[in-house]
Amino acid sequence: MSHYKTILPDEAATQALGKSLAHCLVPGLSIYLHGDLGAGKTALTRAILHAAGHQGHVKSPTYTLAEPYQIELQQRQIKLMHFDLYRMISAEEFVEAGFRDEFNHENICIVEWPEKADGILPAPDIHIFLSIAGNGRKVELQALSDKGNACLALLHFAPNL
Repeated sequence: MSHYKTILPDEAATQALGKSLAHCLVPGLSIYLHGDLGAGKTALTRAILHAAGHQGHVKSPTYTLAEPYQIELQQRQIKLMHFDLYRMISAEEFVEAGFRDEFNHENICIVEWPEKADGILPAPDIHIFLSIAGNGRKVELQALSDKGNACLALLHFAPNL
């Protein structure tokens, strides 16, 4: 499986990674973001959404748990679901909210704090691990499926170190 590690020295590098990832998106892709508070999960998701064509505000779904966005991908409208499970008390909340239905061959799902629904969430195509490193971030991307491998194979990213 594909594996990629680098340092993101600043916010601009995080935005550049998001832009690169946006060009690799395909319907049905699921990406799980891991990292402590302030590690850059929402910032990366925001950069992906803006690079994928979303023009409006991208807010953290910390309180709503999920925010849907429409993006154009391969000349058709695709729903990208941004989940933030940080405030979930139990994994069953995920099922009760009907979120499992959003994971299908059409939607793209990006999940912050996926460990909060461990055992309930379907397997991701890509894990992204973010951690604070000085003024920047360390990032590690791991593909776990053919779709994830294809996405990372298309990733053209070189941060300015």
